[in-house]
Amino acid sequence: MLAVDLITVGKLKESYLREACGEYSKRLGAFCKLNITELPESRLPDQPSQKDIENALSNEGKAMLPLLSRKGCCNIAMCIEGKQLSSEKLAEKIEKISVDGKSILNIIIGSSFGISEDIKKLCDFRLSMSEMTFPHQLARVMILEQLYRSFQIINGGKYHK
Repeated sequence: MLAVDLITVGKLKESYLREACGEYSKRLGAFCKLNITELPESRLPDQPSQKDIENALSNEGKAMLPLLSRKGCCNIAMCIEGKQLSSEKLAEKIEKISVDGKSILNIIIGSSFGISEDIKKLCDFRLSMSEMTFPHQLARVMILEQLYRSFQIINGGKYHK
């Protein structure tokens, strides 16, 4: 069974988002071993400079590094410049990861300022959800739903229409 580690920066603040994540986490238990790792978000001033942001992303990246270098990992960075995939294509990518002998799928959601370039370079794939802008806190719910949909597609479930 594939292990999926959703590596996030920051905690979910809204209870309705935590409940949605909890529901998809429960559903995903039938298909994978899901772990959600919440890393601390770097504190920034109200109007951070570009240097402040780069330092924060670097510090957050250092905290991610041990998780991304485990044996048998495939690392996917969620980022604006990533490739957009249909649900079916995401399912194919996840299935291929398993077939290729990878045992851990790391999906990285950075802070609202993104992910450090050093971490992105370590990733096997860069994925974007959309060209539209969504609340940062919603990203976790959306990717968990897409993971559940992908596993349903892979296993011939009826969830995806």
